[in-house]
Amino acid sequence: MSQKVSKRQMRSAARLYAVQALFQMEAAGTSVDAVRREFEDFRFGAEVEGGAMVEGDVDHFRALTEEAVNAQARIDQMTDRALVAKWPIARIDPTLRALFRAAGAELILDATPPRVVITEFVDVAKAFFPEGREPKFVNAVLDHMAREARPEAF
Repeated sequence: MSQKVSKRQMRSAARLYAVQALFQMEAAGTSVDAVRREFEDFRFGAEVEGGAMVEGDVDHFRALTEEAVNAQARIDQMTDRALVAKWPIARIDPTLRALFRAAGAELILDATPPRVVITEFVDVAKAFFPEGREPKFVNAVLDHMAREARPEAF
């Protein structure tokens, strides 16, 4: 890769990869360790049709996937409270479920300002759902989750 990738771009890539990894874990029933190894060994910076994937921030990727797994019950409960009663987390799209888990993990980790977390994961939603209403939905749900996880930031 000829261009220098910024730390911010690497963190953004790590968020996208974390969503993909969490989705894959749920879909394939694999462990966080197996998925993490696959992503770190074969996906970060890999050559794909149309160019190279951005190198991800490995530490941030690991922190998000580990926290999402370790705090999944807490994150899913926060997500459920942010969703309307007719749409519990079990009924939503698995990609969105993985996104909410990764974003919830970052909100719990408390290192990144909530507004940055929301903006970054809305961008991830746009990558997966470029034509849909999902990014607005993600924004609303994450705003609610952030206010619950870190009320002092608002």
